[in-house]
Amino acid sequence: MKLHTINTGLFKLDGGAMFGVVPKAIWQKTNPADANNLCTWAMRCLLIEEGEQLILVDTGIGNKQDEKFFSHYYLHGNDSMEKSLARLGFNTADITDVFLTHLHFDHVGGAIVRENDKLVPAFKNAHYWSNEKHWQWAVEPNAREKASFLKENILPIQESGQLKFVAEKENIEWQKDINISFAYGHTDAMMLPKINYKGRTIVYMADLLPSVGHLPLPYVMAYDMFPLKTLTEKQAFLEEAVNNNYILYLEHDPINECCTLQRIEKGIRVAEIFKLSEI
Repeated sequence: MKLHTINTGLFKLDGGAMFGVVPKAIWQKTNPADANNLCTWAMRCLLIEEGEQLILVDTGIGNKQDEKFFSHYYLHGNDSMEKSLARLGFNTADITDVFLTHLHFDHVGGAIVRENDKLVPAFKNAHYWSNEKHWQWAVEPNAREKASFLKENILPIQESGQLKFVAEKENIEWQKDINISFAYGHTDAMMLPKINYKGRTIVYMADLLPSVGHLPLPYVMAYDMFPLKTLTEKQAFLEEAVNNNYILYLEHDPINECCTLQRIEKGIRVAEIFKLSEI
């Protein structure tokens, strides 16, 4: 197995929304905000080479939305899905599987592209993986979460015939050396890949832990549908991670790519920070 970081660019979100009840005076020490109270975040995907499979975990925000949509999120940086794949000698047609942790626009937007007047899969030869519970949650969204579930990102996947579902069973083996855990606080049935790599477990954190700055338990996003559920899920996961020396792969941290954890007097905090390529 080989693992590769796929950077798809940076965007901005409201700092208060990203840290919930935590005061700005505290969270801005680790994630400084601009004059509009916006913080920069990564959209860091993961590419897994395993035998004849080329598995992409999440797809970033994509580029098919209109100028008004993108004006809210201040996309910046020089990275894109296509550039990151090309650096490794790949293109979108080489991807065999697209694993979607959940269907919020900053995770699934790059899954679909606009060709003339049609919306079609960006990865034409790939199976797209979600799970039935989350899929239904996304296609029939509640009013609070509706703005994150854009039909143009989701429905064309099913219409293409490329959609497949992972069974909703905790720690299910999805592929060789890849198991899936489920989390229900951020959104219903978000999936976290746990990858056995060089004798270590690497966990793709998606939105259970957006950044190193979110490690303290009360640091839960206002975007989460069920924040108390997130808190209990995060507490249980951090205990599991520190006890088993997991490596956490951070999708949204603008600076820190991977970390391990340690237990200190204040709770579970960062031990080491490093890049995926250093493992």
